Amino acid sequence: MESKKGNLLGVLIEAGIASRRKLAASIIGGQVTVNGEVITNLRHPVNSEHDTITVDGKAVKPKPTHHIYIMLHKPDGVLSTVSDERGRRTVTSFVPERYRHLRLYPVGRLDIDTSGLLLLTNDGDLTFRLTHPSFENEKEYLVQVKDKLKPEEVKQLAQGIRLTDGMTAPAVVREVKNSPPFNYSITIHEGRNRQIRRMFGVLGYPILALKRIRLGKLTLGNLREGEAREIPSQKIKQMFSEG
Repeated sequence: MESKKGNLLGVLIEAGIASRRKLAASIIGGQVTVNGEVITNLRHPVNSEHDTITVDGKAVKPKPTHHIYIMLHKPDGVLSTVSDERGRRTVTSFVPERYRHLRLYPVGRLDIDTSGLLLLTNDGDLTFRLTHPSFENEKEYLVQVKDKLKPEEVKQLAQGIRLTDGMTAPAVVREVKNSPPFNYSITIHEGRNRQIRRMFGVLGYPILALKRIRLGKLTLGNLREGEAREIPSQKIKQMFSEG
């Protein structure tokens, strides 16, 4: 999987010059050009081998990259970032030594107090497809709360909860009995800050533990906490193809 053709944001992500959010803001803000033309569309098609891309007037010319995909079972207390100025442990410290020289970054984030499935890669196009809301990729979590939800509360979660930043999209909620200490599963396709904790909080249920177990078709399976495993590129293509 060589990175030649892709979308503008994905190619800039691979260049590693800034975070995904900062790059998206630069594109929308008119600070990015392709072949001399200001482009504000995150999904604008580009060819990193031939097109001239600038950010704030500085040329960006990513080289073709061999894509790597690492699935990690993130433990609690670990940051979903590449580095931390306060010296706290980050997810990259769990990447096997043979991949340490590569520019791998997490696809999206899990809160520091949330464990579970996290994908690390150098594939900017895939990162864009998995993090942009328009693609509506499902994310499934296991939730531990102290008490049992009332039927009407399950219905509220399923229909959407009003948060300070608006209504959430419908979720799929089910009770689970074979994954202690977790007692509920919830599937969403949004990625708001601490969304699930806030949803349950509105109903008066503080979350005691939260773990992501699925991202699209990729599942955590039996990967133990703190373990990382490479996923073949062909399998990633099958799971996350645009079609």
